[in-house]
Amino acid sequence: MTEQTSAPETEGTATPRPQTPRRIVVAGGGPAAHRFADAMHARGLDGWHVTVLTEEAHLPYDRVALSKALTDSAVDLTLGSASMWDHEALSLRTGERVIRIDTAGKRVETAAGTVYPYDELVVATGSDAARLPIPGAELTHVYRTLEDVWSINKAIAELKEKLGRQVNAVTIGGGLLGLESAAGTEQLGATPIVINGSPWLMNTQLDEGAGQALGRLIEAKGFTVHGGVFPSEVLSDDDGQVTGVLMADGRIVGADIVIVAIGVKPRDELFRAANAPADGGEPLFELGPRGGVVISDGCSTQVPGIWAIGEVANFGGMCLGLVAPANTMAEIVADRLHGGDATFPGFDTATKLKLSGVDVASFGDAFARTEHSLEIVYADPARGVYQKIVTTDDAKTLLGGIFVGDATPYTSLRPMLGRELAAEPGAYLTAAGGGDAPETELPDDAILCSCNNVAAGSIRDAINGCGSCDGNAPVQELGELKGCTRAGTQCGSCVPMLKKLLEGELTKSGVAVSKALCEHFELSRQELFDAIRVLELTSFEEILARYGTGAGCDICKPTVASILASQNSAYVLDAGRGTLQDTNDRALANMQKDGTYSVVPRIAGGEITPKKLGVIAAVAEKYGLYTKITGGQRIDMFGARLEQLPEIWKELVDAGFESGQAYGKSLRTVKSCVGSTWCRFGVQDAVAMAINLELRYRGLRSPHKLKMGVSGCARECAEARGKDVGVIATDKGWNLYVGGNGGFQPAHAQLLAQDLDDETLLKYIDRYLMYYIRTADRLQRTARWQEDLDGGLKHVEDVVVHDSLGIAEDLEAAMAKHVDTYQDEWAETLKDPERLRRFRSFVNAPDQKDDSIAFVPERGQIRPATAEEKAPAVQQPVLIASTIPVRPSDDSVTATAAATESKV
Repeated sequence: MTEQTSAPETEGTATPRPQTPRRIVVAGGGPAAHRFADAMHARGLDGWHVTVLTEEAHLPYDRVALSKALTDSAVDLTLGSASMWDHEALSLRTGERVIRIDTAGKRVETAAGTVYPYDELVVATGSDAARLPIPGAELTHVYRTLEDVWSINKAIAELKEKLGRQVNAVTIGGGLLGLESAAGTEQLGATPIVINGSPWLMNTQLDEGAGQALGRLIEAKGFTVHGGVFPSEVLSDDDGQVTGVLMADGRIVGADIVIVAIGVKPRDELFRAANAPADGGEPLFELGPRGGVVISDGCSTQVPGIWAIGEVANFGGMCLGLVAPANTMAEIVADRLHGGDATFPGFDTATKLKLSGVDVASFGDAFARTEHSLEIVYADPARGVYQKIVTTDDAKTLLGGIFVGDATPYTSLRPMLGRELAAEPGAYLTAAGGGDAPETELPDDAILCSCNNVAAGSIRDAINGCGSCDGNAPVQELGELKGCTRAGTQCGSCVPMLKKLLEGELTKSGVAVSKALCEHFELSRQELFDAIRVLELTSFEEILARYGTGAGCDICKPTVASILASQNSAYVLDAGRGTLQDTNDRALANMQKDGTYSVVPRIAGGEITPKKLGVIAAVAEKYGLYTKITGGQRIDMFGARLEQLPEIWKELVDAGFESGQAYGKSLRTVKSCVGSTWCRFGVQDAVAMAINLELRYRGLRSPHKLKMGVSGCARECAEARGKDVGVIATDKGWNLYVGGNGGFQPAHAQLLAQDLDDETLLKYIDRYLMYYIRTADRLQRTARWQEDLDGGLKHVEDVVVHDSLGIAEDLEAAMAKHVDTYQDEWAETLKDPERLRRFRSFVNAPDQKDDSIAFVPERGQIRPATAEEKAPAVQQPVLIASTIPVRPSDDSVTATAAATESKV
């Protein structure tokens, strides 16, 4: 931070001489203020001095990324480079809150009593979090500043320790900030509960169909949503500890902490104070009905020399808390002060976010308010997918859109707003099963990055060497392109399209496109796989030292762990590999919404003896687990605590079971019909083949999960063509199908070879799977992998069937090594006390149980208790997870209830 060139003056000090630089004072130090200072710096500061006064103690930071600071208080959200403030004509003053504007004397006064004279004043005071006018509001937190999110983080940590259970975190507000806040509390280990006055979430950006779809999706993620009702009071005990929220309909929602995120209100108090002079004259500034100072399209107020930008500025009757218009306003004022005539085009309300893994996007005329507009909609309530495109009445010009659950088309459609589509609108509804959205060649004047108002043409110029960066050198790296053009440097939603445009332009120029795995590895996953295989590397540290930089990230660590596991059958959590794995892999079990885990023993081909069925029944009864037969023909047991997993698995392993690896990116199941052994239509023994396949490929780690199916005849009862590898019997042998997937983009498997004998079938599957494992990208399903290969299925056939690359023997040998060295992960875990140390709910208190886990009886079994059912106000039986196994009885739920039932 540099010393101020234009020193503050005390009351009565004479104004500086005319030969001094023209003084710009910025009231406020948020993103809009930073962008203005940056824009002035970029245009040149000759003849200017800019002083930014911010009441916060921090350098300007990125409020869009506040959720990161909520879950990681050490994260640095500083905008731009701190070195910018070292410029002699730029001065940042922290801890200085402007409290008064003297329009006649052209100076501002701060709360500390310091006076700063100005020639031009830019007001960027932003907004405050709106508060609830209800009893108990003083007990709530808001979600607006770094201090706010740090306070929430600290409060949840303290409540966890104080209460000794999972914290119920209620967020009031179902808009952008509210959902962001709720998602953050979930990542902090709290139970997220959302109270929303509107009947559906994000009602400002989403229509009812999209809002309802979003609600279903986040409820499936473990969120509880109370919609269409307002809170009337925040309840607390005698010590001031929050206990719940009383709703307008009389219900009580249990809560330990309440966060209010119901919107913002412009901080226009400087203008209101200036409008109330002692002599009672006419107001100087025009204020909007809902606050904010009214600005012209040049961002000037009614008083010459005073400008307003960001959330405090009212344009067209609106003040919006979005980064894109704030940046645009900042650039306009900087342009005007340098003699330009830029004008503000209005608010861009486009929104895109990923909430706990759920994609949401809205842009343009999302509610189809334009006269005679058309709405083309695809809705699948069961999947929680909603896609809508709004066009003109001739179905040609794009007016807007909404995407929930699958926002893939947003990145290519958003820049085409107001333009004619390249294909009929329905082609862009990718969730309907029509494949990828049509390729879109963006016109040069199309805005690709709305946050920073960067057009596609500017990006092409940078890629092809326009001289805007270093000389005329073309930009060939994504990071360099972002730095040069500013595109993708704020919300990040345009980055996929930016990367696509970069790769397209480089390809046109004959430049090889980087396929780097992440910022730490320049190699692609395929290149890294081959390097590790050839050099026989065995540790992440060794691989990072040889091929990478830095410390690694959540992209490369699990990827390397998967590569090592697919090449080496050593125990996956040994030798430091445990820290590389995802949560489920570290626990060797799938974590559920309430923090418990599921136990899934392998039942190869769906075949199981009555004796083994009895073992599963006994284990489920003993530990009070919920049981469910899956679509993959095995039995899941839900509700096990982390420390119970070794106890449960010991009983299962002793009975001859092994891990079903439902937690891993590996083979899950091989589904089969009963085949020719029992069925009068069967032509081959489907069960024997399914068991053979499952035992052969069990434990095989891969870029994504793998599923197989074997049908004993063409009636296809095992649904084999919906699997990555499908085998269907013929009277001459087996037909082999590959590349079938379910999920958001389902794909039928395609015929690779037909009428194969058993030996040839296994040989082709060996080659196919190992080729996929070696060449697919991270988290890429087989269907998408085949599509991306040059030549598609024909290339797969050439490699697998005809050995066009001459690697068939190598692929078969790699698979044979896996088969020969396979070890069951749970059996190996139980042999080693050191490995068992992982399975504790509390690392520092190994004997302490997680008492926050609670169940409710339902249909003769149990299910996780909801937040309301755990709340003190709800008088309903809740089963607290037993700290010791319950002795088996004729009715396991009754026995568990008798041992552990309590009223809460």
